[in-house]
Amino acid sequence: MTVKVRFAPSPTGKIHIGNIRTAIFNWLFARHTGGKFLLRVEDTDKERSTQEAIDRLFECMKWLGLDYDGEVYYQSRHEKEHQRTIEKLITEEKAYVRTEGNETSGPVLFRIPFNLNNCEYVQLRGTVEQKIHPEIPLEMDYTGIKFAQISRKGKPIEFSGCIAGFKDLEVYDSAGQKVYALTDSDVSCIFNRAKTVRLEKCSKIVYTRREIIYKDLIKGKLSKPLDSIKDLVIARSDGSPVFHIANVCDDIEQGVTHIIRGDDHVENTYRHLMLFYAMDYNSPYYGHMPMIVNKQGKPYSKRDGDAFVGDFRIRGIMPEAMFNYLSLLGWAPGDDKEKMDKNEIVSKFTLDRVKSSSAQFDINKLLNMNALYMSDLDKETFLKLALEKAVSQGWFDEALKDKFRKAAELMQGRTKQISMVSDWKYFFFNDSPLFHDNQGDEAAVEDKLYTYDPKAVKKILKKTFNISGIKCVADKFRKTDVFTAENIERCIREAESELDIPEGKLNQPVRVSVTGKSGGADLIETLIIIGKENTVFRMEKIVKLFKD
Repeated sequence: MTVKVRFAPSPTGKIHIGNIRTAIFNWLFARHTGGKFLLRVEDTDKERSTQEAIDRLFECMKWLGLDYDGEVYYQSRHEKEHQRTIEKLITEEKAYVRTEGNETSGPVLFRIPFNLNNCEYVQLRGTVEQKIHPEIPLEMDYTGIKFAQISRKGKPIEFSGCIAGFKDLEVYDSAGQKVYALTDSDVSCIFNRAKTVRLEKCSKIVYTRREIIYKDLIKGKLSKPLDSIKDLVIARSDGSPVFHIANVCDDIEQGVTHIIRGDDHVENTYRHLMLFYAMDYNSPYYGHMPMIVNKQGKPYSKRDGDAFVGDFRIRGIMPEAMFNYLSLLGWAPGDDKEKMDKNEIVSKFTLDRVKSSSAQFDINKLLNMNALYMSDLDKETFLKLALEKAVSQGWFDEALKDKFRKAAELMQGRTKQISMVSDWKYFFFNDSPLFHDNQGDEAAVEDKLYTYDPKAVKKILKKTFNISGIKCVADKFRKTDVFTAENIERCIREAESELDIPEGKLNQPVRVSVTGKSGGADLIETLIIIGKENTVFRMEKIVKLFKD
C-alpha cells in the first residue's frame, strides 16, 4: 500500500502554527514512508475563503520547503460530486431532509446506521439501565430519540440522540411494567416517517449499549458510546455540503490512506467512520496530534504572542529553525538531539513517537533554535540578512558599512533573530534618550537612538562606587593613544587596583555605561568596534548624570 496523506487547510486567514505543524507532520510521514503528500484546499466557505489567503498558504508552504505531490485539489470544484453523494444517501435512506411544520426543505442529516452488525468499528458493551424523568414524554421519530434524564436534584435534563444508540430498547413505566420494545420493524417505520412513538409517564429504559471503537495511530484505542451521538448535518438548507461530507468524499476521491490531524477532530472521526461505513468504503487510518498550548495549558493563540507563521517570518525566524522546532513540538526522535536538518528528521520520523499529550509552545526554545541556525550561516549570508533588516528598519546608511560588517561578525553567534539588529545601534550612534532627560527607559527607540536597560541603570549605574570606577576607566581610556585590546584590558585592571575593587568587577559597569546593556558580546571587542572617542564620550556622560 502506498501511503497517501493530505494537508487540508481552510484558507480563511493567516496560517496558524498549529495548522502548519499538521502539514509538517503529514509531510514527514509521507517522506519517511516513501508515500504521497497531497494538498487539498478546503475553500467551500465562499465568504471567507479568499485568493489572498490561498496565496499566503502557498507562500508559507514554499518558505518552509513543504513540497506536495500532484496538483492542488480545490474542494469547491467538487461540490457537484458532494451533492450527488448526498442525494445517493437520501435515496438509500441513509440520510434525510429535516423539516418542521409545513416546510418542504431543510438541512440534510446523515443518519447513524442502525444495522451495524458488520461494522468493524462498532462493538457491544452490555446492557444499560437508565432512569428517565416521568414528567417528560419519551419520543422517537425520524430525527432520533428524545427524553429527559434526571439531575441529582431530581429535575429533568432534556436529551436527544440517534436511535442507533438504543439497540434492543425497552421502556418501563413507574410500576416496572414494560410498555414498549423497539423492533426492527419499528425502526424501519420510524426512519420512513411512517411512525412516531410517544410514551408518557415512563421511568426507566433498558437497552444494549454499542460503542464506536478504533485504534488511533497516536492516541491508541479510542471509543465513544453510540448513545451519546446525534445524527449529523451534511448539507445546509440551501443544499450546500458542509465540512463532514465534503471531507469524507474528498478523502475517498483522493485515495487518502492516513489522516493525521489535530486532536480537536477526534469527535469528528467517530462520525466520519460511520460515513465511510454507510458509503461502503474502508476508512483511512487516523492519528490525532496533540494540541499546541500555552503555559496555562490552553490552546495557543495570538493573545499568547506571535501565533501565525507570517509573524515569525517577519521577526526573522529562519525557515529551517521554524521547521525544526515545530517538528519537535509533540514528537521526539528518541534521543536528546534537537537540531536536525530535514533529511535527518525524515529518517527518524515515526508516528509511534508522536506524543499524545499537549505540546507547550515555548518562544525561548524557538529563539534558541533559531540562534543555532543563525550561527551556522556563512559570514556573508548573515551580513546580507542583517544589512537588509537594518535598511528596512530605516536607520542604516552606507557610511556605517565597514563598522556594520565588524559588528555583524561579532554578534552573529549572539543573534537569536535577525530583527535584533535594531539592538545594535549602540555600536554606531551616541544619541540616547538617557542623555537628554534621564528617562531612557520610557523613551521610544527610533531613528539613531539607542536606549539604556532600566534594570541595568538601576542596578549598576546608580551605585556610587561603580560611577567612580567608570570615571577612572574613562580617564585612562582618554590618555591611551592606541585603543587596542591590550590597552583596554590594562586600563580597566589598573582602575580596579587603584580603587581597591576586585578584578573583573568593573567590566559590567563599563559595559552598561557604553552599551546600555548588562550583557552582550566580548566587552573588549565591543569597545574596539565602538571606538575610543565614542566610548569615552558615553562614559563621561554617564559620570556627569550619576555622579551626584
